[in-house]
Amino acid sequence: MNNKILVLSNSFGGLHSFRKEVFQALRDNGYEVYISCPIGEDTQKAAWFENIGCKNIDMQFNRQGTNPWADFKLMLRYRKLIKEIKPKAVLSYTIKPNLYGGMACALCRVPQIVNITGLGAAVEYPGLMQKFTIFLYKLGLRKTTLAFFQNDANRQFCIEHGMVKCKTQLIPGSGVNLQHHVQQVFPAESEPIRFTFVSRIRREKGIDEYLAAAEAIKQKYPNTEFHVLGGCEGDYEERLKALHERGTIVFHGRQADVRPFFGQAQCTIHPTFYPEGMSNVLLESCATGRAIITTDRPGCREVVDNGVNGYIVKEQNSADLIEKVEQFIQLPYEKRKAMGLAARQKVEREFDRQIIVDAYLKALEGI
Repeated sequence: MNNKILVLSNSFGGLHSFRKEVFQALRDNGYEVYISCPIGEDTQKAAWFENIGCKNIDMQFNRQGTNPWADFKLMLRYRKLIKEIKPKAVLSYTIKPNLYGGMACALCRVPQIVNITGLGAAVEYPGLMQKFTIFLYKLGLRKTTLAFFQNDANRQFCIEHGMVKCKTQLIPGSGVNLQHHVQQVFPAESEPIRFTFVSRIRREKGIDEYLAAAEAIKQKYPNTEFHVLGGCEGDYEERLKALHERGTIVFHGRQADVRPFFGQAQCTIHPTFYPEGMSNVLLESCATGRAIITTDRPGCREVVDNGVNGYIVKEQNSADLIEKVEQFIQLPYEKRKAMGLAARQKVEREFDRQIIVDAYLKALEGI
C-alpha cells in the first residue's frame, strides 16, 4: 500500500502557523510525508516537521517572480521529484506550487489536492494579467483531483471561468487552533477601550483607513488606544513612528506572538481590501473572544455576524469605519463583552481547525 504524501508549498512559516495539525494527523495516521518547500530563514519551523517524522526537501524558487523560464524549470523539478518519490497523492498550497505542481502531477498522472488560499490581485481586476492568470489556472489545474476553497466567491469565480474542472469543496479557511488561541479574560471596564490592527503594513490591508479612524476617534474619545502590529512595506514606518510619538497610535512592529495583543484589546479592526482566502487575523481574534470590525469582502464577511460579534464596513471608506468604531465605543460595556463571547462561539461552531484536518484525511482515504 502506497502511503507516501508529497507536499508542495512556498513557506515553512505558513505551513507551521496554519497547517501543522494537518501534518501531525497525517503522521498519526501512518502516512510518510515529504515536504518540498524553500527553507530559507525558516530553519526552526522546518525542524518542527522533521521532529514529527516528515522529510524536508529544500526547493528554492522565487515566490514573486514572473520569469516563465524559471517557472518552467520549477515544474520540471516538481516532475522529477514526483517520479523519484512516487507519492499516493500531492498536496499543494499557494499559487506556484498549485499551478506548476499541478502541471507536473498531470504529466506523472498522480492525484493532486490543491488548497486555493486566495486568488490574489492578478485575478481581482479585469485585464491582460487576469486573462493570463486564468489561462495558467486552466493549464495547471486541468487534471487536479480535488480543489479546496477557503471562500465561496473564489470557488464560484474559478468554476465560472473554467479554471477548475475537478471536484471542489469549501473549507473554513485554515481554521483556528482553539487550544492555542484560547478565550482570554475580557479587559476590565476601567481600562481604556483598545483597538488593534494586526497585518502586514501595506495600503491594501487598510492601514490608511485605520490611521484615519485613530486620528478622528482619539480626539473625541481620549480613553481609547489604537495599536498597530506588523512589518512595514513601502514608506509606512516613519509615518507610524511619528504617530506613535504623538500618542495617536501605539506601534509595536512585527511580533512573533500576537495573542497577548488580541487579549488586551476589546476589538480587532481589519479594514482590508486585499484579496483574502480567509482572514486568519479575524479567526484568531474571534478565538480570543474579541469583537471584530472588517470589510464586506470574501474571506472577511464570513467571520462576521453583523451587529452580533462585530461590524462590517465598506472598503476604502474611512468615514464608515469611524462611524462603526464610534458605534462600538458607545455600546454598554456588557454588550461589548457579549460581542467578544459571540465571536468565540462562532469560531467554535464554524472554524475549528479540526474541520480542515478531517477534510484532508477523508479526501486521502478516497484516493
